[in-house]
Amino acid sequence: MMEFNPEEFANTFKHYTASVNGVQLHYVMGGKGAPVVLLHGWPQTWYEWRKIMPALAKNYTVIAPDMRGLGDSSKPDGGYDKRTVAEDIYQLIKSLGFKQINLVGHDLGGMVAYAYATAYPESVRRLVLAEFWLPGFGLEEGMDVAKRGLWHFGFHMTPKIPEMLTQGREREYLSTIAYKSGYNPTAITEADIDEYVRHYASPGGMRAGFEYYRTLLKDGQQNRESANTKLAVPVLVLTGSDSGIGDRLLKGVQAVADNVQSSVIEKSGHWLAEEQPAALSERLLTFFSQ
Repeated sequence: MMEFNPEEFANTFKHYTASVNGVQLHYVMGGKGAPVVLLHGWPQTWYEWRKIMPALAKNYTVIAPDMRGLGDSSKPDGGYDKRTVAEDIYQLIKSLGFKQINLVGHDLGGMVAYAYATAYPESVRRLVLAEFWLPGFGLEEGMDVAKRGLWHFGFHMTPKIPEMLTQGREREYLSTIAYKSGYNPTAITEADIDEYVRHYASPGGMRAGFEYYRTLLKDGQQNRESANTKLAVPVLVLTGSDSGIGDRLLKGVQAVADNVQSSVIEKSGHWLAEEQPAALSERLLTFFSQ
């Protein structure tokens, strides 16, 4: 098991902020070599990658941003469609002087990673998409409650009401539907939950998270437009054996990309980087080295 040691982590990684695309992005960076960019999901921050970053940093420069509205990044009123968020990340990477990256996205970060690759395919060397359904290519079916889809998508997309009902109950709500839902419910500790919730319970934190959901139908439309040209970049699709994502992600990615591999991480739910960090690190390092 790969554990997180804050003191050792701080020897390799530093925290930075950058002003790009009209927002202030917080990011954590360290290591040496070609860049690997890690995009987190909801309801998480850059911190979800903490256990795998040291292993990657032995051979790569690792960059883990907080996406707009989340973590320690600024919280604008809009711009939460995945194409705009991808532009944030692209401008950040460009400002750091990197021309080509290995890109990893989990959950909502995976949606952003796909949008990044379609907008700037020449700047992505390898693309890893983990644990989500692709808007326009499978997500809509997954959030259809009439067909046993997941209820929280529609709830989060509703204007204002989710903020009203979760205010002051952020920890209880997020723990119930997210942090304790993995194959191993102890993989995300109470201290880890405290770290995540302090961001989401901050002013505008929950609203920004819900805004990522409120743009999903727009994301699907944009993705269908982008899919007129299939991705040529090599893509690795990753899912947890017990997450419930199934093969819908793989089928969606196969519809939009020509060079697709897939792998299932055993004994893991949705939270791959925290439930099975060693297995995830091995998959990433192998894929990047090809």
